[in-house]
Amino acid sequence: MKPSERNFARRIDLTSLQLFVAVCELGSIGKAAEREFIAASAVSKRLSDLEATLDTPLLYRHTRGVDLTPAGESLLHHARSVLFSLEKMQGELSEYADGVRGHVRVHASISAVIQFLPEDLGRFIRDHPEVKIDLEEHLSTEVVRAVQEGAADLGICNTGILTPGHELQIRPYRQDRLVLIVPRRHPLARRKSVAFGETLGYDHVGLHSNSSIYLAMRDAAAAVGRTIKLRIHVTGLDAMCRMIHNGLGVGLMPRRAFELMHGVGDLECVALSDDWAARDIRLVARDFSTLPVTGRLLVEHLGAAIEEAEALATE
Repeated sequence: MKPSERNFARRIDLTSLQLFVAVCELGSIGKAAEREFIAASAVSKRLSDLEATLDTPLLYRHTRGVDLTPAGESLLHHARSVLFSLEKMQGELSEYADGVRGHVRVHASISAVIQFLPEDLGRFIRDHPEVKIDLEEHLSTEVVRAVQEGAADLGICNTGILTPGHELQIRPYRQDRLVLIVPRRHPLARRKSVAFGETLGYDHVGLHSNSSIYLAMRDAAAAVGRTIKLRIHVTGLDAMCRMIHNGLGVGLMPRRAFELMHGVGDLECVALSDDWAARDIRLVARDFSTLPVTGRLLVEHLGAAIEEAEALATE
C-alpha cells in the first residue's frame, strides 16, 4: 500500500461512514440523528468533515432533506461494503469467544455434496465440534474460481474442467461414474450399457450449461459430429429425475446420486460405456500447506475418507 493510500485509510472515520449511510437511507440528517441517538448538528459536522477529507461534495442539501451527488452514490456503495465486511468479521470473531475455534470455507460441486460430503463432514464435525464449516454448493467451474480468488479455502469438484497451466494444487478425494437415467418404459431401459452417442437421437434433460457434466456431454457429442437435443436445463438432480419421469427426455448423473435419490420417479439407470463417464472428484486449494490449521485437519480427514472407501470397495 502506498503512503498516500495509508493516509487516506487513516483519515476515514468509520462512525462518519455509518452516519453517512444512515442519512442516505433515511434521506434526512434529522431522521438519521434521531435513529442513531446523536445531535443533528453533530451528524452535519461529521458529514462536512467527510466531504472535506474526500475533497468532494457528497450530498445536495435542501429543505426537504438530502440527495446524493454522483460521488455520494459511489461512496454509499463502498461504505455499505466496508460496513458489511466489518459486521461479518465481528460475527466470525465472536464465534471464537463462543467456543468455535476454527472456521473453514468450503465450496463443492453438486455431485460431491449429494454423494459423499454429508457422511464425511458429519463424521468430521462429530470428532471436531469446535470447528465451523461454511459449505456452499456451486458448479465445478465456480468452485475453481472461488478457490483461485480466495473466496473459498478448499474446493471439492471435478477437476477435468481445469485449464492447462493452472496454479492450483489438487489431491484425490473420490470417484464416481455417470449413468444414463431413463423412464422405466424407455427403449434403452433394458440395456445393460449404452454408448453416449446412442442417446443423441433422444431429447435430453441437462444440468446448467456450465456444469462439468454438461460440458463433458457437449464435448462427447462434438467428438462424433453430433449435437445434444436439449429439451430443458435444470439446476438440480432431483429436478432432472422428475423431468425425466414425466417424459421430457433422458439425462446423465452419477450412479451413487441416483441410488441415493431412488424413488424420485419411475426410472432406470443404464451404464455408460464411454471412458469419460468415470470421473475423479478432487480437493482443490491454492496451497494446502498454507491452509488454516482447521483446514489442514479437514483435508487430512477427507484424505482418510477416500482410503476407507477404497478399503471397503476391495472387501
